[in-house]
Amino acid sequence: MTFNKLGLSPEVLQAISEAGYTKPTPIQQQAIPFVLMGRDVLGCAQTGTGKTASFALPMIDILASGRVKARMPRSLILTPTRELAIQISENFELYGKYNKLSMALLIGGVSFDDQLSKLDRGVDILIATPGRLLDHFERGGLLLNNIKILVIDEADRMMDMGFIPDVEKIVALLSPIRMTLFFSATMPKEIRRLADKFLINPKEITVTPSTTTAETVAQFLAIVEGIPRIKREALRQIIKTENVENAIIFCNRKRDADILAKSLCKYKFRAAALHGNMSQPARLETLENFKTGNTQFLVASDVAARGLDIPKVSHVFNFDVPTHAEDYVHRIGRTGRAGREGRAFTISTPDDSKYLDAVYNFIGKSINIIQITGLNEPNMSSSIKTRIAKNKKSLNKKLDTQRKIKKEKKDTVHENRKSTLGEKEKNKPVIGMGKHTPAFLLRPVALDGTFKKRGN
Repeated sequence: MTFNKLGLSPEVLQAISEAGYTKPTPIQQQAIPFVLMGRDVLGCAQTGTGKTASFALPMIDILASGRVKARMPRSLILTPTRELAIQISENFELYGKYNKLSMALLIGGVSFDDQLSKLDRGVDILIATPGRLLDHFERGGLLLNNIKILVIDEADRMMDMGFIPDVEKIVALLSPIRMTLFFSATMPKEIRRLADKFLINPKEITVTPSTTTAETVAQFLAIVEGIPRIKREALRQIIKTENVENAIIFCNRKRDADILAKSLCKYKFRAAALHGNMSQPARLETLENFKTGNTQFLVASDVAARGLDIPKVSHVFNFDVPTHAEDYVHRIGRTGRAGREGRAFTISTPDDSKYLDAVYNFIGKSINIIQITGLNEPNMSSSIKTRIAKNKKSLNKKLDTQRKIKKEKKDTVHENRKSTLGEKEKNKPVIGMGKHTPAFLLRPVALDGTFKKRGN
């Protein structure tokens, strides 16, 4: 299927074509027609599947007609991070270049006055983080009763960052007569409860289970001693053996991201840190340097695990095993995007066994273990080696059981269908008159259309 068959306007289709896209991703293919219909949508898809375009493209068409009013935006997109908000705005600029739609970003680290001046002129599309949006509302610089389309993006990340109370407060300020688009990479019970509260009879779209990793990403695991110096040496060794065009290196702590970036620079690698303690201008500059190739290695906290759509990231390195298993999927999802192949390496220590167990259980498979030349493998006889072997055996058994249950269900459904079809044929009503034809229909008809009497 191509974008031409989704019901989008010629202006949007031209912008898509000039951006180099021809075929929609599965979530775009399923979501766009329902958004154009005005239906609420509940979308669950892993990172890198094109969720942003699935709501941005139809929104541009919907908002193409209508007029703006001062301080009364027509649509609202809530995102958890500044980086994701900027990424979404770039998508709207790219796909909406042939539509005269106004847009404003309400994010931290930017002047209130500049944002307020845009709101005063009126905007079609408002992209905001929850905290900054409430700041503007409470200062009287913003009215929310004209919102016709609400988008809540990365809802599970909102929950992780503690933004859900703010989101609920914002939604309570909106008109109930609106379209709501709710997107999340995972769908735990808390997020499902929130979706049920915000949406009315939504079209549910699930593309790829959130616990799966992209097939285009090759995954590897190196196990070393739990000494920072050894871990940094292991990372440098892997980088030297790999053909790294550019890479994102994830650390669990902001402080470690700064230390690692400085260490890489010391060894003549073009590296820079990115984390939440940096000012917004510094974060934007760091991201721009990475996109343009001036920086080869972006050492980041989980602020970069979602929302960064940089299609040509060749490698991802987990300098630390993530403490939340789902973050592993989001981290390595920064590579292998848009059909390209990617490689992901995780550096683990014996102390990480608990977190590694959680990752294995979450993704449903083990990770290939590699040896690093020149580094002694740590003594793991009583910890991670045994646990890895047990996990692998347990996972294989679990997967075999799931396949068996799935096959049994499929066979049962097939048998029930055959039985049902048999009963339907058996009890099928006679169509027409069967073999018996009433006598009056056999009587000849005169030329004038009247029945002839018997014997004539």
